[in-house]
This record gives sequence, structure tokens and C-alpha cells, in this order.
Amino acid sequence: MDLKVLAQSAKKAAILLSAVGAEQKNNALGAIVRALRQNSAQIIKANQLDLEKAKAENLSAPLVKRLKFDSAKIDEVCSGIESLIKLEEPVGKTLSAVELDKGLELYKVSCPIGVIGVIFESRPDALVQISTLCLKSGNAVLLKGGKEAANTNQILFEIINSSAVNCGMPAGWIGLLQTREDVSGLLKLDEYIDLIIPRGSNEFVKYIMNNTNIAVLGHADGICHIYVDAKADVDMAVKITLDSKAQYCAVCNAAETLLVHKDIAQKFLPPVKQALEGKQVELRGCEKTRKIIDVKPADEADWKTEYLDLILSIKVVDSLDEAIEHINAYGSHHTDTIVTADENAAEKFLNLVDSADVFLNASTRFADGFRFGLGAEVGISTNKIHARGPVGLEGLLIYKWKLLGSGHIVADYSGSNAKKFTHKKLEKDFKI
Repeated sequence: MDLKVLAQSAKKAAILLSAVGAEQKNNALGAIVRALRQNSAQIIKANQLDLEKAKAENLSAPLVKRLKFDSAKIDEVCSGIESLIKLEEPVGKTLSAVELDKGLELYKVSCPIGVIGVIFESRPDALVQISTLCLKSGNAVLLKGGKEAANTNQILFEIINSSAVNCGMPAGWIGLLQTREDVSGLLKLDEYIDLIIPRGSNEFVKYIMNNTNIAVLGHADGICHIYVDAKADVDMAVKITLDSKAQYCAVCNAAETLLVHKDIAQKFLPPVKQALEGKQVELRGCEKTRKIIDVKPADEADWKTEYLDLILSIKVVDSLDEAIEHINAYGSHHTDTIVTADENAAEKFLNLVDSADVFLNASTRFADGFRFGLGAEVGISTNKIHARGPVGLEGLLIYKWKLLGSGHIVADYSGSNAKKFTHKKLEKDFKI
């Protein structure tokens, strides 16, 4: 189908979908879960074709890892959808209610954004997460995955589309783009598309941001930090560091830099080196680090690098303030964590680190929509408008103002005999 026709169809479907009730949407989501499980063998077979091609083309190990969509991944995305079903209906919620005057009431009510364009690389689970979040939030969605996942994306799209339409969702609510040229075309369709969500490499996201007039929700980098404070528990710090870096390194919420207070460095660095190297993590350190443990030298470029691999840079800092300054200077405002027993240090870190997610005594890997209880996520945003951090349903919603009057006109509130507004807060939900 022509890209413009696909977008026009999505725009029409979005209007219809915005009025579909909670029960019908949840029924469709349940049907998608059942279909994914029933067709798991075919999905895995399609994914194997993509994996074989990726390996034949010598694609990078992190990309191949993100591409894999096996039975465990199917269980994971199905669990995400089941969590999504359990969430309360997000559309039509009264966010505020104010009486402007007697018989004149103003309501702020949640509603879908409209048509979401999502461009992502290599991760087929992103297609499932995003499309089902869009369905729950009443948005139409146009999806463009990487060519390396073409077979997997196609079968997932067919399963999700047919399951939803069979449950009464409007035809055209979901579309799958096929070619690289479609990406450039998609970015020009600001008449039909309301929001673009890019998921992929730093260069990829920056390209999207720089080449469209459509609003973009996303982040370019995932340079996340662990700061081990002077009053950290060493065993806890080792455990958190190991999880943040090595539990799954090819994702944006994996740690890339470890900052260590000088007063705990002698005690902490040897055991953390042993633990990380036990997971085949390559370590790079500053001069102070290398005086304590034998690692490769780190340079200025390392502090700015999102490895997405089993590599971790280490810097010994003189103070909490230096750690905060380093994170704000070199980080990507994504996710940063402090390990400490000092409540004052923790509070200062959480207040002054300028990131979407700031954690105390917890792995950076918790920065995830499913783990946050959002059902799943469409992506992680480092923006400071609309939505920030792991973006679930709330990031796919906007609101509209609904005013209920009974013949009210502005002229009555103007001039020397103007009526006065009451602006009285109401504790009630919108209802005509």
C-alpha cells in the first residue's frame, strides 16, 4: 500500500479507535496474547531466518542479541500485554474539574494522541510492546522495523493486526512499513502523524530528530552511571554494578561508567574487578583506578561512549559533588544510580543528577516500563516535556478541555457589569 494512503487510513482509524471502550480493547489484547502463544513455533521459525541472515552478514553481536526472539521473549511480551490488560482504562479519565460559574463547568479529560509513527532497529519485541500500548491507549500506529528483523516483524504484525481487527478494532489502526525509503517518507507526513518514537542507535535517533517537523519522543544515548559512595556497602555495590553492566549489556539502561569515591576505592575495586571479569567484562580505568587494579586505560572518549557491550569505564572521584558534575557533563540524562548508606548523600544525588531516572541502591536495569508497572514501554524519553523516563500509556495520551455550559457567553463576563468567575474546584468526573 502507498505510504500516504497507509497514513490516511491510520488517521481515520485513530478517530474511531479513540472512542472504543475498555472492555473491547482488552478483549483484543487478550486475543493477541492467545495468538502469539498459539503461533510461537511459526514466530520462532521466522526469527531463525533473520538470525541466520544476520550472522551471514556479520552483523554486530549486540545487534544479533537484540534481534533474537525465542520462546522466552514470547513469554516476556505476553506477560507485558497481560499486565497491560490489568491496568485501568487510560482514555476518558478526568484529570481536573473546575466550575467557572454556576452551570459552566470545565473538565480536563485524557484522550489519545492520534497516529504514532514508530521507527526501531533490530528488536522485534518493540513491535509487540508498542503496538499493544497504542491499542490500549486508543492510538493508531505505523511501524518501521529494521530490515534485519523483516521476517519476524512481518509475522508479528500479521498476528497482531488480524487478532485485533477480528475483535472489532478499526481496519488500518496498525500499519507496517517495508522499505528504507519509507522512513524518509514517514518523516514528511506531519499532516497525518502526530508523534514519532525512534528506537535505535545514537546516530539513528539524532537523524530522526533532525529530519522531521513531527514531534519526537525518545533519547539519543543511554550513557548510564553507577556511583559508589564512600559509605556504600561493598557487597551491595558489587552486586548492583554486576547487574547494571552484565545482566544484559546491549540495552540503553545498562551501565557504561562506574564512578567510585576515593575513600572506598581500595576496598571496592578489587572485588568488583573480579566479579566483572568473571562475566567477561572488559574494564577501562582512569589513572587513579589503574593504581589500584590492573585494567586498560580510559580516555575522554570513554566517558562519552555508550558501549552496548561488555565494556565498562571506571573513574575514581574525590567527592559526591565531582560524581554529580561528571554525570551531568557526560551522561545522557537517562538513568543513574547511587550506592550508599548515607541518606544525605543519597538525597543530594537524587535531587541534583539531571536524569529521567535516578535510583538509590538499585540497578540501572530497573529503568523499564514493564518493571515500573506501566505494562510495557514504547521507549525511554530524556525529554523534559510531555513524558520522561520509561514511557508507557501515559506517554501516549494527551488531554482535551471539555466545557459544559447552558447558554453561557463571554459578553456576560466583560465590561463594567461583568459577572465574576468562581473558579471553584470540583470533585467529580466528566459526565454530560
